[in-house]
Amino acid sequence: MATFHSFLPFFLILLNTYLATSLNPTFPIKEATIKDLQTAFHESKLTSKQLVKYYLNQIQRLNPLLRAVIEVNPDALKQAEESDRRRARSKKCSKLNGIPILIKDNIASKDGMNTTAGSFALLGSVVKRDAGVVKRLRKAGAVILGKASLSEWANFRSSNAPSGWCARGGQGQNPYNLSASPCGSSSGSAIAVAANMVTVTLGTETDGSILCPSSVNSVVGIKPTLGLTSRAGVIPITPTQDTVGPICRTVADATYVLDTIAGYDPYDSKATMDARKYIPQGGYAQFLKLDGLKGKRLGILRKPFFDDMFPQGSSAFKHYFRVLRAKGAVLVDNLELPNMDELMSSNDEMMVMLAEFKVSLNSYLKELISSPVRSLADVIAFNNNQAQKEMIKEYDQAIFFYAEATKGIGLQEKKSLATLAKLSRDGFEKVMIENKLDAIITPGYSFSSVLAIGGFPGISVPAGYDEYGVPFGVCFGGLKGSEPKLIEIAYAFEQATKIRKPPTF
Repeated sequence: MATFHSFLPFFLILLNTYLATSLNPTFPIKEATIKDLQTAFHESKLTSKQLVKYYLNQIQRLNPLLRAVIEVNPDALKQAEESDRRRARSKKCSKLNGIPILIKDNIASKDGMNTTAGSFALLGSVVKRDAGVVKRLRKAGAVILGKASLSEWANFRSSNAPSGWCARGGQGQNPYNLSASPCGSSSGSAIAVAANMVTVTLGTETDGSILCPSSVNSVVGIKPTLGLTSRAGVIPITPTQDTVGPICRTVADATYVLDTIAGYDPYDSKATMDARKYIPQGGYAQFLKLDGLKGKRLGILRKPFFDDMFPQGSSAFKHYFRVLRAKGAVLVDNLELPNMDELMSSNDEMMVMLAEFKVSLNSYLKELISSPVRSLADVIAFNNNQAQKEMIKEYDQAIFFYAEATKGIGLQEKKSLATLAKLSRDGFEKVMIENKLDAIITPGYSFSSVLAIGGFPGISVPAGYDEYGVPFGVCFGGLKGSEPKLIEIAYAFEQATKIRKPPTF
């Protein structure tokens, strides 16, 4: 298996060989949406192969600084050529046909790339099959361009490693302010799409790992309802909270990707079967409505979110509240979650995560065709033996130690699961139902734990930039299966504000 860095000669050959076949300069690929690209394809202004070459060049130029990509796919150009041939045969191709996508490096792909969660411990491991979401992307004709970097082990190894760091990829950089955190754990996915190194990406979330990097990199992230997208083939943390979702530059692009990856998977049968009922007939794209805010009841949680956690965005959000009302939304202000203090001080979420991580990871590792490690204990030992490469002295593996000490889902873990369910039922769900809300608005990713413990969906949309140029977002969260409403709200907000701007680093 080859790493990104070993592909540098490959990149140089590509550049020398293909620069003569330059892209049509009249078509601006930078910031282009899926719809823009598909129009260019069908008007013969662009081919998928040219688009992939463009992004390979972008990765070659930008990745040494931004560290968003761990590997590129050696088959990407071949996949692009197949997409072009498919389009030549039929005008009825999928919206994602020929569209390059980076997938987070904890999402399995059965090809020439590794799946390592950013760790050297899994370098050279061989997966049985594509992850469920990757299988759906391939069926839609998408080009799997490569693997995006991440916070190592989805930010579940170390108690002090910075967001966006992993041993294989190095430290990911926020393209809007290189000294600011890119947030994690889907940092590479957000950085790459923000910096126009790819069209769209996939991330994963356990608690904030899509919503946070989307917010601070000025992109759109959808954290779906638990089970709406398959987790099969994804290096796990906890089946109680893990989910896979798109990170893109626009709500429309994220919606097109969600349409493709949502659905039943026999390898994640219970969760995807339970969530199947939430998928609307006709898909999610039908909810991309300019008047999507009309009549929507939106709850505003002033404390502790807007007032305490995010005072720097107060003037911007006051303006947005006026915009929401002007577009027909009904704002239900000054709401509070009755058990917010209890939720924030509870250690029940971590207790469940630690126990489920050990069980789930051991199961994942044992199912690999081949692997240098077969258990969490093996990974800990590998890190100790390769302490310099894995930077164990600088960034510990304390979370691994705590997880290894657990003994499965016992009475205490079951009690914690019941407590988390009660916190959701008596807090977020109660407020939503009693106030007849379609969504709750919070700044940035501050609401991620509330959405995580209940398996609820959320969408982060760009909302502005602070005095240092660091982006912040607005999050719309709702009850399970409320993606149609959230898409209407997020799309209408995005189109009414059009805040996003590309980075200028």
